[in-house]
Amino acid sequence: MPQLNPDPWFFTLSLSWMAFLIIIPTKILAYIQPNGPALMDANSHKFGTWNWPW
Repeated sequence: MPQLNPDPWFFTLSLSWMAFLIIIPTKILAYIQPNGPALMDANSHKFGTWNWPW
């Protein structure tokens, strides 16, 4: 049964996992976020009650 022979598929499996574990995370982490998080004080986040029309 040729599908049980791991010789041609193990190399493909190992190369794809190497791409997922080494190459792709370094490319994703290299992106620069355009707007970083800004620190705000707690007083600026206070909201009033909503006046519902019904």
